[in-house]
Amino acid sequence: MASILLLAIGIAVATALMASVAIQFLTPITDSELSPLEKNCQQIANEGYRIHAIYPNSNPDELPVDDFKRLIYLDELWITECVNVLPTESIFSIVNNVERDFFSGE
Repeated sequence: MASILLLAIGIAVATALMASVAIQFLTPITDSELSPLEKNCQQIANEGYRIHAIYPNSNPDELPVDDFKRLIYLDELWITECVNVLPTESIFSIVNNVERDFFSGE
């Protein structure tokens, strides 16, 4: 009788753990979970990615002057305000969000 009770408790705990993992995996990460700095960095990355997407095969010196200056400015912001400040996990999350948003058409 005791072994059946322990088996039932084990199954209940395993089910609860699996449900918790499934819920965490299926719950999308939204922008509301980002800090203000991360939101700002995501905007910087979005704008820079848009410029790169307009000229996918161009060298920087082949870009129009205004786009080149804007890209340089955004790159400097990205490095100083984001890469040098945020943890690596946040940087990768922002990059993944930018790519996901761009390819989903947002």
